[in-house]
Amino acid sequence: MKNRSMLFLLLWLLLPALAWAQTNVPAAEVIAKINRGEAVSYQNVTITGDLDLTQLANKTLQPAKGGQGNWESKEYVSTVTAPVSFINCTFKGNVLAYFNPNYEDGKPKISLKSELNEVYNTNFEKDVRFEECVFERRSDFKYSQFRGIASFAGSTFQEEALFKYSKFSNGIDFSKARFREEANFKYVKFPSAVQFKGASFEREANFKYAAFPEGADFQKATFLGLANLKYARLADPVQWKGAIFKGGQDLKHASMNNSSFSNYALQELTR
Repeated sequence: MKNRSMLFLLLWLLLPALAWAQTNVPAAEVIAKINRGEAVSYQNVTITGDLDLTQLANKTLQPAKGGQGNWESKEYVSTVTAPVSFINCTFKGNVLAYFNPNYEDGKPKISLKSELNEVYNTNFEKDVRFEECVFERRSDFKYSQFRGIASFAGSTFQEEALFKYSKFSNGIDFSKARFREEANFKYVKFPSAVQFKGASFEREANFKYAAFPEGADFQKATFLGLANLKYARLADPVQWKGAIFKGGQDLKHASMNNSSFSNYALQELTR
């Protein structure tokens, strides 16, 4: 009886540690799975540490590109070869599919004139799902190629969501996503209709130079900051019904079906 009581007490004391182990996953564990080519699937967990996808085991140096001035330009690309799925997960560290060591938070941190111009990018060959997740720090997917489904539906981005120059193949979903800082989709050409239905943009929604040749769904989206559609090219079906604009719009040189697109036309489409 005494031994049984001691065992019960020990288990009771260990419960907090066991619960922590079950709900916290080191980013290194995720990277190890990716490096082994395994499918990644997590739900209701917290990922601790930086999830750096730019330094995978299959990282390769791409053919040389011309730099600017005296710069020597080097591009390294890592490839996630298996499906990735995170459902209702929290990322405590940075999630990096793009990294430039000469920059920090988007700003130069050293003199660039004599520095090596290195860029690290990550491509995804299979489906990528970050659904109902919270990115507490940076989420950088600049230049990434998504060859399968890319879903960030219902996720919250606490810092800038960087998708500038990203390339999507199909099945693009940002419905009900919440962007607390800038949502940067500058220069993105969406090859199929993209879902932003019910999304919330609390700062600038940057779609400057973006293209929507197959349409998009912005129904009931909320734009609290600037809706920057400068030079954007849109085509039907683009749905705006119920969208709310509180931070203004920049539609300079924007087009809809190859015709000019005005603020008045946009407001009419929200009715």
